[in-house]
Amino acid sequence: MISDEQLAATQSSAHAYLHRAGIVLTPEEVQHIEVADFGLGDLDVHGLQLITYINTERVCAKELVLFPRQTCPEHRHPPIDGEPGKEETFRCRWGTVYLYVEGEAVDNPQARPPQGSEDVYTVMHEIVLGPGEQYTIMPDTKHWFQAGDDGAVVSEFSTRSRDEFDIFTDPKIQRVTIVE
Repeated sequence: MISDEQLAATQSSAHAYLHRAGIVLTPEEVQHIEVADFGLGDLDVHGLQLITYINTERVCAKELVLFPRQTCPEHRHPPIDGEPGKEETFRCRWGTVYLYVEGEAVDNPQARPPQGSEDVYTVMHEIVLGPGEQYTIMPDTKHWFQAGDDGAVVSEFSTRSRDEFDIFTDPKIQRVTIVE
């Protein structure tokens, strides 16, 4: 749960990151920047800020903002109603993002699961994305990601997004942020 003041301040900070990355939003889009705290009560550690440009039956486009070392928790996009689940491509626009997916674990990861949550981060195959680099995550693949020391801005291009059906490894996570 976050306060109205925290929501407004976080949206303003996310807008500044997007501006730094050269991404222009309309005033209406700025007001609709989503702040996801995942119900864990520590937005600086577990969180994600995003703006959705379009989300139709076939395609979705978003910008994701991560503050320094902020982590989007491990999750997957499962099959729904006969569809295979969301396929998404992350393209880093600014900063560095450490993406972890299923596969052979790296020996010395550049990011670490948030302290106290290590048991709900199960995939450690590391993909490091800098500006202009991209990676495609196939449907129903466990993944999580964390920004580098300066934060990151990532464009997401995907099939239809149905975030409410995402399955998180941590059973305490609530995908919808509650604003008091």
